[in-house]
Amino acid sequence: MTSDNENRPEIHDAGIRSVRFGVGVKIVQPVNLYGCTIGDGCFVGPFVEIQNGVIIGARSRIQSHSFICELVTIGQDCFVGHGVMFINDSFSTGGPARGNKELWKATRIGDRVSIGSNATLLPVEVCDDVVIGAGAVVTHDIVERGVYAGNPARKIRG
Repeated sequence: MTSDNENRPEIHDAGIRSVRFGVGVKIVQPVNLYGCTIGDGCFVGPFVEIQNGVIIGARSRIQSHSFICELVTIGQDCFVGHGVMFINDSFSTGGPARGNKELWKATRIGDRVSIGSNATLLPVEVCDDVVIGAGAVVTHDIVERGVYAGNPARKIRG
C-alpha cells in the first residue's frame, strides 16, 4: 500500500458531454451521457450510462441504473426498465475483447419494445412490438412480436 499522496487514480467525472438532444427531453441526474443521440420527448432516469454512438428514439423511457453501451440503437416509444444491461462484447474469442472494438457487435431494438427490469441483452436484433420480461437474458434475435421471458429468453405469449 502507498499513501494517498503517492498514487492518485485517474478520475473521470460523470456528466453530460457531446449529446444531441431532441425537443422536450427530461434527464434526472446524476447520469453519464456522452456522444449519444436522444430523441424528442425522451426520459432518462438517474444513474444511467449511455455511451458513444447510441441512438434513443423519440418518446422512449430509460429508467434508473441502466447501462446502454456503444453500438446500441433503441427505437421509438420504447421502455427500458430499471437496471437493464446491454452488452456489445460477446466474448467471441473466448474472453473479453479488451478494447478491440472490431470484435464488438451491435444491438438494434425496434419500436414499441418494453424491456423489464434487470433484463440483459446480448448483441441482438429485436423486432417491433415486443415485451421482454424482467430478468430475461436475450441471447438470440427476436423476430416475432410477442412476450419473451426467461434465461435464455423464449416466447411465452403471442
